[in-house]
Amino acid sequence: MDQSVAVWLVLAVAVLAANLPYFNERLLFVGPRRAPKAVSWRLLELVLMAVLTFAVGAVLESRIGQRHAQGWEFYAAGACLFITLGFPGFVWRYLRRGRG
Repeated sequence: MDQSVAVWLVLAVAVLAANLPYFNERLLFVGPRRAPKAVSWRLLELVLMAVLTFAVGAVLESRIGQRHAQGWEFYAAGACLFITLGFPGFVWRYLRRGRG
């Protein structure tokens, strides 16, 4: 796999994963359906999706070549980027549609 393809794949996975908690009413995507899912469940799902996205990136990086060790700065910036990528889903869930 080419390096640029891997980068675009991780970005596409990140955009999808960051917005998925806002468009799904099931608990952890497979559990029972809840009409108004609590914000705490959405935050937990957002954290889990961020971890899975980082794992996909690490796997693709190790398949391309040698995986580089990252410091806390990388993960802090990645988490901020992940939250920013989830903004369209947040707007759709809480700002555009309203509470009802």
